[in-house]
Amino acid sequence: MDAKKTPIQRAIAMAGSQSRLAKGIGYTQAGISKAKHAEARGRRPSAELAIAIHEFTDGAVPGSDMCPDIWKRPEDVPASRGGES
Repeated sequence: MDAKKTPIQRAIAMAGSQSRLAKGIGYTQAGISKAKHAEARGRRPSAELAIAIHEFTDGAVPGSDMCPDIWKRPEDVPASRGGES
């Protein structure tokens, strides 16, 4: 079932709604909606959004699924959005 969903769609499903995901990661619902539609057209989300979703889902939706050109594996995704390594 989840295999057909994009990573952002999986994160939305885990959160329960776009609004809940947005609130949980400090984005707007409109920003989540825009990213979801862009992802469906083959565009990747920003690294910041990928990290936020990775953290919010405790790695269940890894940033590496959203930005494989930046991170090859889930364990390669930085631990926070604060720019710390």
